Order: sequence, then structure tokens, then C-alpha cells
Amino acid sequence: MNFPQPQPTSSPSSSTTSSTTHPNNPSDPMHSWWESISKARTRISLLSSLLPPSLSISFLADTDRPARSLLSSHSSYSSITLSLSSPSSGSGSDPLCHWLYDTFLSADPDLRLVVLSYIPVLSGIYLSRIHTNSNNSLAGFEAVLLSIYASETKARNGKAVVVTLPDLNLPSLYHTPRNVSNASNNNAKLNVGANAGINGNLGGKSGVLCPPLEPQTAVKSTKRAFIVGVALDCYYKQISQMPGWSKLDFCRFVADWAGQDCECKSEFDEEVGDAFGEEIRVEEIDEVGDGIRDLRITENGESDVGVKGARIPLPWELLQPVLRILGHCLLGPLNSNEVKNAASVAVRCLYARASHELVPQALLATRSLIQLDKRARESEQLAAVNSASSNANTPSKAKKPEILLVSK
Repeated sequence: MNFPQPQPTSSPSSSTTSSTTHPNNPSDPMHSWWESISKARTRISLLSSLLPPSLSISFLADTDRPARSLLSSHSSYSSITLSLSSPSSGSGSDPLCHWLYDTFLSADPDLRLVVLSYIPVLSGIYLSRIHTNSNNSLAGFEAVLLSIYASETKARNGKAVVVTLPDLNLPSLYHTPRNVSNASNNNAKLNVGANAGINGNLGGKSGVLCPPLEPQTAVKSTKRAFIVGVALDCYYKQISQMPGWSKLDFCRFVADWAGQDCECKSEFDEEVGDAFGEEIRVEEIDEVGDGIRDLRITENGESDVGVKGARIPLPWELLQPVLRILGHCLLGPLNSNEVKNAASVAVRCLYARASHELVPQALLATRSLIQLDKRARESEQLAAVNSASSNANTPSKAKKPEILLVSK
């Protein structure tokens, strides 16, 4: 089902602002600012009418940056996530899917960030239901994913995403070999001449990271993973501005997608204590174990991070953006320990899945992420041990008695 695309002239916020503020000077920065504020307030007011009456988010419209306030509101995120995970959600008549669709079509970048923050939940629920033979219509979810895919198709303008690797046969920019034979010089010149016309880089070799995007009017089974992967890639491009709870939901869904809970996950954890002792190794594994417990569903079927996903096929076009996002969640310096632990659990589940299915690309990528995560945790543990030992060996100086000067 195709959602009707709203025309800019029919937007109530734009018509209101154009008739009330700066009607003769639309290029004025104040006009653009006020139009953005009015549009965000209109979208928040509409969203408030779709959520349960117990949750009031109308106060977010009164802030200086309403869209940013909505993005950073955990209560509104939890309520929208709960609505998206209801059994009847995702249909073509779902008002919340209509709100996400219309909001993303707006030109306001902050409102688009709000929609992108729900991509982990939306794609997680959508893929889990598709691969569990759900009889419910998911046209609403597909319309939101197609709108993001269409936006990225337009942004790329029919061009492929290409990565260029340097030719290791050529000297680097930071040194010059002392003795270079004539044969190596000739080979280098041949390599430069062969590759310079292709990518404009001296000796570089180009690889297609993502082929050109073709317009899609429906989510076909053969293109489903690719379309969701493009939506996740859009999420990754803005991941530095995504809230932590959105990243947590993504890591939980990835662990559920992998669906591999075996001893392969702890294969690398057995070697963690070699450099720092058994006590540190146990503490680190317990820390990751806390992340596993945080991702479990409670007895009442509720969870702080949303609903449970299902094991699904993981082709490379879907796994590639998943690994990029997990890499950020693992190594991002501003991420909380909760996000890092959840990402650590997810990447170990993917490694176990790849070990059983013998997928070389997935094995190499997940193994590298686990090693990077292990080294980062070792560095943190070592820094903590050094800090504690230095504080214990530093003698404490006796405090001098305070002298109070009293004027007579």
C-alpha cells in the first residue's frame, strides 16, 4: 500500500506560518526558524492525540526546539515503542505509521531524526513478524521503510557507494624506501597508469560497498533485506545524534535476530584474564552477563527495552549496516556502559551464528569487533588497576589546622 504523499502547499503549519509571519520575505532566517518551530509543534500536537491520554507530551511543543525535545524524551519513546509493538500495529491504516511517514517527508532535519530513532524498533518488529509467518498486514511499516529508502535513493543520485583501498606495492606518504629496484618502479608506474583513470587515486583499488539504488514502489521478498539495510544505513549516518535507548533496542533485536545462544559466544572471553589475572576475567564476563540479563524478558512478558524479536535470515546486505552500528555502539566514547554491554552481547551472538553457518565475511567482521571490544575492556581494567594502585601508594598529607581571622 502506498501512503499518499502530502503536498507542501497543503501543510497546515506552512500555510499558517506563511500568513502570519514574514509573508513578504520568506528568505528571512527568522521566517525559516519560525516555520520549523511551527511545523514541529503541529507534528507533536498530532502525535499527542495518537498516544494514550495518560502520557502527555504537549509540553514538549512549548520548548525552544520542540523536535529535539521529542527526540530526547524517553517517556514518549517508550510509549511509541509500546504502540508499535502492539499486535495490531503496522497495518496500512495504522495512524502511528501515518504519522512517521508524514513526519519523515517533512523538510525539517530534526523531525527526520525523530523518525530515524525508531528505525531499530520498526525494522526489528517488521522483520521478526515477516519471518514468523504473521498474518497481519505490515503495509504501514513498509511504507515508512520505503519513504526512507526513496529519500536515500534521491540523495545518492544513481551512484554507487565506493571505497578505495591503497595499493600496498607503492610507498606510503610517510616514508620513501632507500633501495627501490627498477622493476618495482616500473610495476608502480604501471599500477598508477592502470588505476588512475578508474578512481583518480594513485595505485588505489576501488570496491563497491553498495550498488546504485533502484527506485522501489513495494517491498518485494527479494529486496526486503536490501531495503531494510538501506534504512539502517541512514540510521548509522545519524547515529551520533541517536538517544541511548534507541541503540539499546537495536542491540537487543540483533541478538534476537542471531538467535544463537551457545558456548561459542564466550570463546574469546576465556583468554581475557591472561594478562590481568582470573579475577579481572571473571569481573569482565560478569559485566557482559549483566547485559544479557538486561535484555531478557520478564515473567509478565514485559521488558524495559521493548518486545522480543525472532531469529531471521541475515544476508550480507542486511548484516553489513548492522555491523557498522554495532561497531559504533561498542567503541563510541560517549556511549554508556549499558549500550556497550548490549552491543558486546549482540556481536557475540552474531559470531556464534556465523560460526555455525560458516560465513567467512561475517566471521571475520564479528571476530574483529570482539577483539576490539576485548582490548578496550582490557585497557579500561588496566587503567582502573593502575589508578587504584597509585592512589594506595600515594601518602596522604596531614591537613593543616584552619586559622580563622576575626577582626576586633
